[in-house]
Amino acid sequence: MTDGTGDAKTAAGIVVAHVGDIEDGTGLKVLRELTGTIDDIAVFNDGDSYFALDNTCTHEKTDLADGWVEDGCVECPLHGATFRLGDGDALSAPAPTGVASHSVRVEGDDVVLVPNPARLA
Repeated sequence: MTDGTGDAKTAAGIVVAHVGDIEDGTGLKVLRELTGTIDDIAVFNDGDSYFALDNTCTHEKTDLADGWVEDGCVECPLHGATFRLGDGDALSAPAPTGVASHSVRVEGDDVVLVPNPARLA
């Protein structure tokens, strides 16, 4: 496990965890210093499918990685704004806008994050 600090970079992504490291229904915060993005990234496991979004809620700047994951959504732990994991769209107030999404894939036992090029610092 890399605890979100990454232990390997590939030509097309960053290994951020191993399958099973991120429990179903939870998220992992990956620091912007590792990803080269303008925000930290949260990688989520929802039913053994992995998703990645910008980590900061657009309402009160809370870490979405600490939120509740269920049925393809993450709920912000502070005020309950809900974001769709697949594309980051805000589905409920008080979030004024959605968050950016990033690509994630599983390669063997590795969870590989590919930051959205539009979000690079």
